[in-house]
Amino acid sequence: MLSLVDVDLGYNQQIILPKVNLSFKANEHVAILGPSGVGKTTLLHHLYQQLAEQTCLCSQAQGLVDNLSIYHNVFIGGLARYSRWYNLANLLLPFNKPQQQIGAICQQLELTVPLQQKVSELSGGQRQRVALARALFQQQSVFMGDEPFSALDPLMGLRLLNLIKQTHQSVICVLHDAELALANFERIIVISDGKVVLDDKASQLSLAHLSQHYALADLPNHSVA
Repeated sequence: MLSLVDVDLGYNQQIILPKVNLSFKANEHVAILGPSGVGKTTLLHHLYQQLAEQTCLCSQAQGLVDNLSIYHNVFIGGLARYSRWYNLANLLLPFNKPQQQIGAICQQLELTVPLQQKVSELSGGQRQRVALARALFQQQSVFMGDEPFSALDPLMGLRLLNLIKQTHQSVICVLHDAELALANFERIIVISDGKVVLDDKASQLSLAHLSQHYALADLPNHSVA
């Protein structure tokens, strides 16, 4: 799917991760772990730029439009599938078919508030699920997420992760939850001190292995949706 060979990654002419060598295959479930500020998001965004035509990205920034409804924020994920005139008409008077599709996605994500409700009125966990719904509505084969479950309680996060794995051929996620990664991903990459310090099958690893590279106790706790 994609190989990085001695690639320098960073932003504003500042290199964060020098000489990265990683390969990603189709149908993989990969978790990227590591302390805050070491370049995990930088790596994920580079991967997205290289695979944008087949990938949906659920970023930490979310990119939601506060004064638009849940429906319209999710529909943004499908703009490229329709004509400019269709999108304009749908903005003024939502069509039945996409409303049904988006309603079904929101039900799967356990987001039970009305689709017409403005995003500005939602909790952090609800906003995160709107961002996830928009990613799912893109209907891509690859899902990339940057802490896509951080505002959800652990059980809901696990349920939604399973949904994402069922609906995408490949999944690449930046996570802080090492236990979630070990139990639900096939491969784990750890970044620390400006380099990839671990890249192995999850079945070959344990929390003890991961704790050699960063303090698991210092990772943020999940907040409740």
